[in-house]
Amino acid sequence: MKVEQLFTGCLAEMAYYIESNGEAAIVDPLRETAPYLEMAEADGAKIKYIFLTHFHADFVSGQVDLAKATGAKIIFGPNATADYDIYNGKDGEEFPLGAGKITLLHTPGHTMESSSYLITDEAGNTPCILTGDCLFIGDVGRPDLAVKSDLTQADLAGHLYDSLRNKIMTLPDDIIVYPNHGAGSSCGKNMSSETFDTLIHQKETNYALRADMTKEEFIKEVTTGLKTPPQYFPNNVRMNKSINTSIDTVLSKGTTALDPATFKEMSEQKDVLVIDTRSKEAYTEEGTVPGAWFIGINGSFAPWVGALVTDINQKIIFITDEDTRATEVVTRFSRVGYDNTLGYLTGGIKNWKAQGFEVDKIGSMSAVEFVKELKAGTLEKPLDVRKDTEYISEHVVGLENFPLDGINTNFAAIDTSKSYYLHCASGYRSLIAASIFKANGVDNVTDVRGGFKAIKELDVPLTAYVCPSTLL
Repeated sequence: MKVEQLFTGCLAEMAYYIESNGEAAIVDPLRETAPYLEMAEADGAKIKYIFLTHFHADFVSGQVDLAKATGAKIIFGPNATADYDIYNGKDGEEFPLGAGKITLLHTPGHTMESSSYLITDEAGNTPCILTGDCLFIGDVGRPDLAVKSDLTQADLAGHLYDSLRNKIMTLPDDIIVYPNHGAGSSCGKNMSSETFDTLIHQKETNYALRADMTKEEFIKEVTTGLKTPPQYFPNNVRMNKSINTSIDTVLSKGTTALDPATFKEMSEQKDVLVIDTRSKEAYTEEGTVPGAWFIGINGSFAPWVGALVTDINQKIIFITDEDTRATEVVTRFSRVGYDNTLGYLTGGIKNWKAQGFEVDKIGSMSAVEFVKELKAGTLEKPLDVRKDTEYISEHVVGLENFPLDGINTNFAAIDTSKSYYLHCASGYRSLIAASIFKANGVDNVTDVRGGFKAIKELDVPLTAYVCPSTLL
């Protein structure tokens, strides 16, 4: 039996393709259907099932379009309800696949419909378990994303404890654990960068699987330190329970080529947002369309779109490095539910400039220049835009924290008449923040190239002490 993990780095998400004797199953598919159809065609296989471990919050899954294309049955665990046809599997129910089978294990806790899928191969062996967001490598799913009026975080955490102890930890020690997410996902607190592991190693290293841990200790551990989930999570859950616009329709509309004059006219409309998806270097060196936000496609693009663009129905036009990347960009938008992309600037910034249109530029300085001016006291408003946990761990003495993920709610504290100097860990997030500062009226904003990684290598005082918050 073939079990193939399909890792998508932007989302830190793992879907799975399983095939045996001409029959295939897809577990937790992304929005786009083509990759799965192509894999099945290459194997001469028919996609028989589409399994979902739960209703995902951090991406829009593609089960409806994939079912329409293949006739496959969409399977969820108990308690799931949706606006489209699904089959609710029972705990322990077996689904034949070729000469093997897939067994549903109901493992509630992250959500109440959450289920894991045990793979049995042609020889009757159970080489792996697909745990969804129940068990990650080094962590477990957070129990606060499906809280309802009659169900608390503690209730869900208690269910998760029972699921792990009674369904997962009783499996053979050498079984391979395949989760749905890895490091970088907001569905857990501290996931490993590894994408699979043996169960025995997780029992030895994963805090949540400690053999002598009581339920009370578990509940306290997994509910402590949870950050507010990204604002787009409820929207994605809603979309995953609904019938959405076909991905083909979204791609067709979003990849409309817009000439510079048309792009300019649209960019000046108040209800249209321009997002520049190019590389950091191209954005900084060449400038951008006035008012555009930078969210580079080569970074954690989709999660930052979801975290920062507050309206899931926002009209978006975009700039890309090459016209040939337009489909990729629209696909990335759609993965987190931003389906209202209206087109891209054909020919890019070079074509924009060739028409004589002006560009905005973000100031840029090296870490060496930053430290030199910081010591001289000539920097008016230097800010650290990393997460508060990163800042608490270590930061430059005297610098305030202004996390990028809180920029929408905290921007009122920014004095647009001042000059700001922003850094993050390596330069991606600070450039996003700088572009939003610029788009919101801060004329003098400078990005520190290389970020904290470069700064800390220089002669500059660092501290882990949390400075009291002051006015920015």
